[in-house]
Amino acid sequence: MIGRIAGRLDYRGEDHVLIDVRGVGYIVHVSERTLAALPGTGEAVALWTDLMVREDLLQLFGFTTLMEKEWHRLLMSVQGVGAKASLAILGALGADGVSRAIALGDWNAIKAARGIGPKTAQRVVNELKDKAHGVMAMAGAAAAMPEAALVEADGADAMPAPGPASAAPPRADAAAQSEALSALRNLGYAPGEAASAVATVMGESPDTDTPALIRAALRLLAPKG
Repeated sequence: MIGRIAGRLDYRGEDHVLIDVRGVGYIVHVSERTLAALPGTGEAVALWTDLMVREDLLQLFGFTTLMEKEWHRLLMSVQGVGAKASLAILGALGADGVSRAIALGDWNAIKAARGIGPKTAQRVVNELKDKAHGVMAMAGAAAAMPEAALVEADGADAMPAPGPASAAPPRADAAAQSEALSALRNLGYAPGEAASAVATVMGESPDTDTPALIRAALRLLAPKG
């Protein structure tokens, strides 16, 4: 299994890129959102990957975060959702958007992706809603893109990879989301209702810090009346 690939971005297609890894070119299929986030041709790049193996086909799919990769894996487990549909959903909403839509049961948001009908969107929400909290909790620990490895240009000296200082730091909102989910579960709330409350607050105030996020989620979870 190829779980991560790092090299030089040699070519950009409409739905894929070609990454040169020490003279070997790998075609990696990506969503529109991931494609837009990648550096320019000739620059160092690193992606988390998922390898699809069939009798007559080997395809690599690339993701900027482990959270995005995990959603791809889960989306592919839903009947009627193939790799193309999964990338369409992730391209339209992003990993955070998918987390919130599924946690909130918002199948209309899923339906907004190209080629996704209402029945498929509802099936995605119904089958994955109980798993949303687990993926959301990954965000704080795995929000940054992996570091690129050394890349050798043809006939040139090796390019040093971006070091830890140049790697993207974990996003503050992702860390707050993960910490709030953990706190709510420790308080006895079910994973599904905790994820729904956190997704609601994050949707209204994406920059909320952890204490404020927990307080707002608790207000939503408090018995009414």
